[in-house]
Amino acid sequence: MALWRSIATIGGLTSISRITGFVRDVAMTAVVGAGMVADCFVVAFKLPNFFRRLFAEGAFNAAFVPLFTEKLALENGREEARRFAEDSLAVLLVTLLAFVALMQAIMPWFLYVLANGFVDDPPKFDLAVTLTRITFPYLLFISLVSLLGGVLNSLERFAAVASTPIILNLTLIGSLFALEPVLLTGGHALAIGVTLGGLLQFLWLVVALHRSGFRLRLRRPRLTPGVKRLLILMAPIAIGAGAVQLNLLIDVVIASFLPEGSMSFLFYADRLNQLPIGVVGVAVGTALLPLLSRQITAGNDADALSSLNRAIEISLFLTLPAAVALVLVPGPLVATLFERGAFDAADSAATAAALAAYATGLPAYVLLKVLGPAYFARQDTRTPVKFSLIALVVNTALNLILMGPFLHVGLAMATSIAAWLNVAMLTGGLIRRGHFQLDQRLRSRLPRLVVSTAVMGALVWWVAAQMPAWSGTAELDRIGSALMLVGSGALSFAVMAQLTGTLRVRELRGLIRGQQN
Repeated sequence: MALWRSIATIGGLTSISRITGFVRDVAMTAVVGAGMVADCFVVAFKLPNFFRRLFAEGAFNAAFVPLFTEKLALENGREEARRFAEDSLAVLLVTLLAFVALMQAIMPWFLYVLANGFVDDPPKFDLAVTLTRITFPYLLFISLVSLLGGVLNSLERFAAVASTPIILNLTLIGSLFALEPVLLTGGHALAIGVTLGGLLQFLWLVVALHRSGFRLRLRRPRLTPGVKRLLILMAPIAIGAGAVQLNLLIDVVIASFLPEGSMSFLFYADRLNQLPIGVVGVAVGTALLPLLSRQITAGNDADALSSLNRAIEISLFLTLPAAVALVLVPGPLVATLFERGAFDAADSAATAAALAAYATGLPAYVLLKVLGPAYFARQDTRTPVKFSLIALVVNTALNLILMGPFLHVGLAMATSIAAWLNVAMLTGGLIRRGHFQLDQRLRSRLPRLVVSTAVMGALVWWVAAQMPAWSGTAELDRIGSALMLVGSGALSFAVMAQLTGTLRVRELRGLIRGQQN
């Protein structure tokens, strides 16, 4: 399957998941707002996701996919790959069961460190502990989902994996409306929905794997040579992924000392910022890693270089305009999506400021997901670790410097700056090794992309300035104005892309058909 078609499949389903995610967030803001319950749920949701990104989507997936793909290329590859996946599953399952049980036991002490700012408010701290204990089993299910997803992606069956977030979002929405009236808070309903959603995602991929004809049996846990190799590759990735996730945990710790609602403002802003990251970054990175692994294993370095250039090209084409629009006019989007019920105009303004700060790093967040596979596909898991640790130190220092004058917005600014630094280091490392250089096509497209984006940004800013105040206006008026704003931006960028040759219609048709050139 061509890279572009894979990206389109994953990106299309991810777009649906982000839409359902917005519906979930709209329901959440209307029911729980941005106060104590919302802050506690944010902590409860972030903690299992921290370990998920650390062990599952981070270390495990990045190490597992190249090894699994390598075994598939052997003469008896399918059976070798199956045994490797089964051995990995057995070790992962036992480890997760032990870890989840441990965290349930020490949760109050763990949150004493993670959300120390809650300690002086006992009801808030107790609620955070309760909700986190409810959500934490999600880690077990979603980590198993990551393994099954790695198998399916390596087999080029992307659709089932890309649709799993839709299941989680729909489960959260259903839980909120079905359980909130009968439970203590909407946070309890959402926490139950998180764990239930993880279970349903796991069962969904079990069925998908069964239909693919690649069923996995549960073996006795053994440290086979393949599993040992997996663990060796995972170790540095876990440290690197841990550095990235530690950045987020540091944000949580610091935000717990900021005024009430700060965690919620950052959470909602990040949710909006994650739309292009999820649709573009996850799609490109997921499709790119197995493709690069196959090309590098086969010795096709020229094809690997071309694939990396095309991945960067499509990533910037889809994220740079979004970043500029979110920086220039974040308020209308936030007010239209979230300002209702318990979420008022002041909450909109605070969230919009954080969104603008996050958006300055939007292209960097996506490029990290593109550049990482260029190392992982070569089974180099150490170099990205060094760069992540440097970015962690910079992010932490900037958090402490910027939180004083800018409060929660300073934390978002620090995250963006650290992301760009990480991108610069990863790119420099690939160039020094001869694994990356801008090809002629990308060199010629970048200036045109900048011009097209600048024109779009100017038009969007002007259109927004002609519209009345967003906060406090009728909801239908806000929705209509937002659609006009988004439509004018998309149309102007499309026209400029055609005029400047950034991406022409015939090329777009080729991409849709799966042609890379």
